[in-house]
Amino acid sequence: MITHLRSGRSRRNDDGRIALLALVLAFAVLVMIGLSVDGGGKIRAMQRADNIASEAARAAGQAILAPQAIEGGEKVVDPTAAVTAAQSYLAAAGVTGVVDIGPDRKHVAVTVTITYTTLFLGLIGIDTLTATGHATTVLVAT
Repeated sequence: MITHLRSGRSRRNDDGRIALLALVLAFAVLVMIGLSVDGGGKIRAMQRADNIASEAARAAGQAILAPQAIEGGEKVVDPTAAVTAAQSYLAAAGVTGVVDIGPDRKHVAVTVTITYTTLFLGLIGIDTLTATGHATTVLVAT
């Protein structure tokens, strides 16, 4: 008669534990990739927002009151023309923004908002990131 000797350890069933660990680690790796890819995308969106705000402010700063400037008077922006020029630039770039003319009419500030659609972070519920850019133009008499 053959008897089986049993060791002091009972044998546990480990089936499926490795698969669960692999699943959790794969998800963590995808989130890390998402943070790097979508983080870089947000940085590019912020740079684009800053560049567009700068160009819109420059366009607004060129809309000066010409008759007054030609006569040797103070160089100030025409508020209506400046806002129109900046908003036209923003519309051509396909973004939204706010144009603010300073009370002295020598300062033009533009704020641009861009929405970046994420590629990977949607896995954890983050579908969009917002990037904001600011720029100010100051008229200088020469």
